Amino acid sequence: MGYLIGVTALWAFSFSLIGVYLSGQVDSYFAVLMRIMLAALLFLPFLKPRLLAHRHKLALMGIGAIQLGLMYVFFYQSFLLLTVPEVLLFTIFTPLYITLLDDAMAGRFTPFYLLTALLAVIGAAVIRYDGIDSGFWLGFLVVQGANLCFAFGQVAYRHLATRLPAELPQLSVFGWFYLGAVCLAVVAYLAFGNRSMMPTTGLQWGVLVWLGLAASGGGYFLWNKGATLVNAGALAIMNNALIPAGLLVNLVIWNRDADLTRLALGGCIMLAALVVNEWWVKRRQSIQPCRQG
Repeated sequence: MGYLIGVTALWAFSFSLIGVYLSGQVDSYFAVLMRIMLAALLFLPFLKPRLLAHRHKLALMGIGAIQLGLMYVFFYQSFLLLTVPEVLLFTIFTPLYITLLDDAMAGRFTPFYLLTALLAVIGAAVIRYDGIDSGFWLGFLVVQGANLCFAFGQVAYRHLATRLPAELPQLSVFGWFYLGAVCLAVVAYLAFGNRSMMPTTGLQWGVLVWLGLAASGGGYFLWNKGATLVNAGALAIMNNALIPAGLLVNLVIWNRDADLTRLALGGCIMLAALVVNEWWVKRRQSIQPCRQG
């Protein structure tokens, strides 16, 4: 859980940095490509190609292409259609996708995980719901594309991690994740990129470097590592912890409007969901040995 909490604090700044300094000023496809390439360069020195089977390399590249590459394509486009708080609001459905995808990959259905994820969604909705109309539905659909990609990647990596060689550190295999994302980002940039919208200031380049090395490089590695150490319910809830964190940063640093009462109430609901989820998991674990005995 510590990995997920730490990355949540790190990513809380990303929404506003993109919305304030990059959206509409720097070509979104170039921003995606730059960010992913920097993250890949950070992990290339740790790769040990001979120690990993080709099928695992391809699987990691496929997960990276979806969770990072395709997700960023959707994500950056959403800032052209929505404000930062609206993007944050529309990510509230990620927990539902995580719980359902995790159950589907494991061939089971766990209603309690869905219940705690729904509680987290309610908490996030309390924070930002203020009567969104039909004019935002295109933005909503774009964000849902990003949410699905992000959810799929997390769940797929959790399942794949159990089949990777135990003696090989995750640090030595995660570069394949970024290489897969780079392949997709290159294709997207060549097909849709606007070469006339390059970064023009040192601040824009600095934001891209920070997002590439810290938020994407360190952030995704630590987030996916944390995802392998918690249950699907806790992972789903931590996805929505980004919403109050992102709104808080947006409010304090960039002085955007936010309802502090809703922020506090929604955050408390999500915290309650996390507590209930952890209680249920520990209770189930304590009951199983008794039944076996």
